[in-house]
Amino acid sequence: MRAVTFQAPGVVSVEERPEPELIDPEDAVVRIDASGVCGSDLHIFHGRVPIEAGFTIGHEYVGTVLAAGDAVTRVAVGDRVLGCFQSACGTCWFCRRGLYHRCEHSRTFGHGAALGSLQGTQAEMTLVPHANLVLRRVPEGMSNEVALFAGDVMGTGFHAVVESGLEPGDAVAVLGLGPVGLCAVQAARAVGAARVLAIDSVPERLAVAESFGAEPVHLTEQDVRQAVRDATEGRGVDVCIDAVGDPKVLDSAIRLTRACGSIQCIGVYAERAEVHMGLLWLKTLTLRGGQANVIGHVDRVLALLSAGVLDPSALVTHHMKLDQAPEAYAVFDRREALKVVLTP
Repeated sequence: MRAVTFQAPGVVSVEERPEPELIDPEDAVVRIDASGVCGSDLHIFHGRVPIEAGFTIGHEYVGTVLAAGDAVTRVAVGDRVLGCFQSACGTCWFCRRGLYHRCEHSRTFGHGAALGSLQGTQAEMTLVPHANLVLRRVPEGMSNEVALFAGDVMGTGFHAVVESGLEPGDAVAVLGLGPVGLCAVQAARAVGAARVLAIDSVPERLAVAESFGAEPVHLTEQDVRQAVRDATEGRGVDVCIDAVGDPKVLDSAIRLTRACGSIQCIGVYAERAEVHMGLLWLKTLTLRGGQANVIGHVDRVLALLSAGVLDPSALVTHHMKLDQAPEAYAVFDRREALKVVLTP
């Protein structure tokens, strides 16, 4: 089968790889019908997240079940399914408490040995462990490109909003309007935020956020702190979502959030970062971060997508073939695309 593999920082290629086979009774083999290129994939592409040369990358996928182990009961051969970006065992201490993102045996698709050596989904087929927990049937009538978001990006944006403690009527700032940030904008509106300030420097992304009901704030052409003060009677926002994963963005979030407010870091932090603890302490802020519990949220996210309350279809700007993966990564890296969907 063909698969997109990491070769070196800035270099991916499409190579032939062996077709996956069932190993465990809880496994499924899925034929990939669509796979996404994600901001997390760029961290691998840039060498920020170390991975072995030749490893198959990608972790967003929709497909059809080709084979299922004897213990797989929630999906069956022939089912059209979407998958979450990581697996979980369902039985460890964390899983029993619904904290699937911290499963003691978690494996993340396409992230190499450091995260479980689970080959990625930018391929013609993939092996899915713990299929009962990881896979969901795609609701009737839902497109591949919408279903694709439930297993990662929309699930991550939804997690950011839910975990932040956002209350109906709150004012929210979302820093960074990549796909995750824009999904957080939608999710914040869906759960009752009165005002959402969407902050970025790319005009096209600001326009998308505005179409989702947010108030766009240009990072360099406007006074961001003044815009936040004007929107909140000088207090600062109740919730600030860092959808970038950069120390400067985190520092800005600390300054934009009101006293006793909440900051949710959903952007990937792969390195050490300094935090202004004095300001955090003086303002009595709550700071949270970490991976999203996408498995824990996937059923609610799917329900909201099915009802049209959440609709990420506007984020898909490029459809490309699997063989065009090197070009797809180049386009995504230049920020010319919001979401690239690869098909075999």
